[in-house]
Amino acid sequence: MHFKPALAAIAAVGLAFPAAAHEHDESSVLAALTEAFSGADLAAAPKIVDCTLSGGARARCLSLTVRPEPSGYVPGPWCPTSADDGPDVSGIWLHDGRVFDADGSFMGQIAELFDDPAWQMVDPDTGKIAVTDTKEKCAAAARPDVGAEYANTCVECLPEYLDPDLTVTYVIPLHPVPAQAPAPTRDAGSGVAFNGIRLDAPAPVDAILGAYTIAPFDDCGGHINLFVGYHYHAATDCIGASAGGSDAHAAPVGLAMDGYAIYPTLSDEETAAAGLDSCFGHEAAGLGYHYHAGPAGGNAILGCLSGQFGCVLEGGAGQCDASQRRGPPPRD
Repeated sequence: MHFKPALAAIAAVGLAFPAAAHEHDESSVLAALTEAFSGADLAAAPKIVDCTLSGGARARCLSLTVRPEPSGYVPGPWCPTSADDGPDVSGIWLHDGRVFDADGSFMGQIAELFDDPAWQMVDPDTGKIAVTDTKEKCAAAARPDVGAEYANTCVECLPEYLDPDLTVTYVIPLHPVPAQAPAPTRDAGSGVAFNGIRLDAPAPVDAILGAYTIAPFDDCGGHINLFVGYHYHAATDCIGASAGGSDAHAAPVGLAMDGYAIYPTLSDEETAAAGLDSCFGHEAAGLGYHYHAGPAGGNAILGCLSGQFGCVLEGGAGQCDASQRRGPPPRD
């Protein structure tokens, strides 16, 4: 089994520590992880806390509290406002394993793409595209029970709509713990990138399209939810890797919610990882078990979580007990 008592978190940042967990003191682990997340917008110093994982296991976890905005680039753009808008002022959409530019031309072809004449994103008289251009419209349209008045609207939430005090705390086991069966990522997300941004579960595309709305991602695969801030639904080159890569294997880009490292889709510059299980994980010499992010067009950063997972705490308060399911945050 790949659930060995190894310091997966240390392996993830490429540090040369022995494999046995008992040979490490927690201060060394914390220092390594703090360095790995040095590019994140930290709201508090990382720390190690007691936690209860999804399967009921009691564990020691990394507690990482971040402000959910990237520090290395400005998110967006997302929605075009007219049929003439090109990819430079628009985001992307993921469909059938492909990445589309969600520009004005794309919006004009949606009825054909989805084979549904009820779609009419572009006003036939003006060429304009309806966009959620206020915080109130964003909040009303980015939810499960979208009102009919938002049909044929492009949904975007801007960074300035976020509460300036919004923080998110990730509580992730230092040592992966076996799960009786793989778990879907919808409860806790896939993990967190080393730039501090949430690697989320698949976007609820069926619900979004069912309301005749489109909620594009920016070119980095991210968009904004008022509850969890900016987050990714695709792993792209925007996600900075940690140190510790090699000629034979790329460096990791983040940690999964069960404590395993997440590597890019390609194991090196050209080669896709081979022998992946349903969660997109496999064993590799010198690395142990780890994940590779799914292709961007697939709307799944991970297929599932192999180990017991920790918690995502909005606002940074509370103790992590992932065995008491909170459910996912409201719709993207």
